[in-house]
Amino acid sequence: MTTRAKEGPQRAPRTQGLSKAVALWLGLALLGWAGLAWLAFDMGHPLAQLTMPMSPHWSAANLLAIVVMWAVMMAAMMLPSALPMVRAFVALCQRNGQRARSRQFVGAYLLVWMIFSIGATAAQWLLQAVGWVNPMLVSTSATLSVALLLVAGAYQFSPLKRICLARCRTPMGFLVGEWRGGRFGAFVMGWRHGLFCLGCCWALMALLYVGGVMNLAWITALSIGVAVEKLAPHGERVATLLGLALLGAGAFRLLLG
Repeated sequence: MTTRAKEGPQRAPRTQGLSKAVALWLGLALLGWAGLAWLAFDMGHPLAQLTMPMSPHWSAANLLAIVVMWAVMMAAMMLPSALPMVRAFVALCQRNGQRARSRQFVGAYLLVWMIFSIGATAAQWLLQAVGWVNPMLVSTSATLSVALLLVAGAYQFSPLKRICLARCRTPMGFLVGEWRGGRFGAFVMGWRHGLFCLGCCWALMALLYVGGVMNLAWITALSIGVAVEKLAPHGERVATLLGLALLGAGAFRLLLG
């Protein structure tokens, strides 16, 4: 009775802390989806217009708005599929009495996708400058669409994709193999997990240049694909089927000319 009485008060704060971390993670994802929905349904708003410059002669406000748009989109698409990893890390930290380490882990993970967002913004400007995408980032080039579909499909079968997907699908395996002490160690772990996640999904994220960033159905479909191959049982098979579907779509688009 005495042992159980002592365990009870200790276990409750851990559970509460974990619940708060999960709620914060999901809250960030929901905010991201809310932002995307607002952009899609209120494209006439001045702030939304900043993300859709009519020419490649962007202002500083255009540049900032587009970087933020990409960052919000990456948060909405990637955070749900990374939840099991974050949940496992927070639980281990709380068990060791190191709750603050979770902030460094999460911050480093988000930093990876922020850097990706900056790169995606640069690619958007370049594609718009050569006339291959319109202001809503929908491809206007059959060559670009075919290339992105075929590259994304082929990448699904690459060794790098398989390695990165395996690390994303096994949170405890990643944490045991990558565990580092201290707050800087947590940052490094979050950074490395972010890199594995990026290595797993960058080609699928590039397909946003095909369907456009204002197409909620397209963004949702890509998000579901990412989540299923990471979280579902036999997700590796799902990744294979997705690769075949993308290769088929690319070949079909190529035949259409």
